[in-house]
Amino acid sequence: MRASAPTRLRIPAIGVDTELIPLGLTADGALDVPPAGFPAAWYTGAPTPGELGPAIITGHIDWNGPGVFFELHSLTVGAEVDVTREDGSVATFAVTEVSEFAKADFPTALVYGGIDYAGLRLITCGGTFNHKTRHYEDNIVVFASLVSSTPPPPADPPVVARPLAGSRENPRANGRLGY
Repeated sequence: MRASAPTRLRIPAIGVDTELIPLGLTADGALDVPPAGFPAAWYTGAPTPGELGPAIITGHIDWNGPGVFFELHSLTVGAEVDVTREDGSVATFAVTEVSEFAKADFPTALVYGGIDYAGLRLITCGGTFNHKTRHYEDNIVVFASLVSSTPPPPADPPVVARPLAGSRENPRANGRLGY
């Protein structure tokens, strides 16, 4: 699929249906995080969902209550993930793995590194919540592969204005000139 910014994420198995906002990197080069529990966000420095490589979507597990990815850990292999894109196309992925990694040993190359297929990574916090640091100790990462796509809807054909029979613009239509 060609590049097209993602606009919506749907994960029916866990009841997720969210807009997507763009995000980048922090000043120290870390992946930025969404500003609140909803919506989820996509990393603009990675391929867009459906393009070759690993597209990245992040969301919070909680934020003064359950966040958009509260149930991400419960996804199972084979679950479908749909990403609607700005051009109207939909990229459909199937979950291939759900893993939990300690933040201290996060496998950056595995998650963000190059791959030879259109992949998707869904990332949130998980594991034990450290009350002293006020952060979770782990990350949940869902790996998924593109299984199908729906093309964008066809563009509307151009509208060509045609004069009505008997109108001033088409005076011969009724055999008279003018009105």
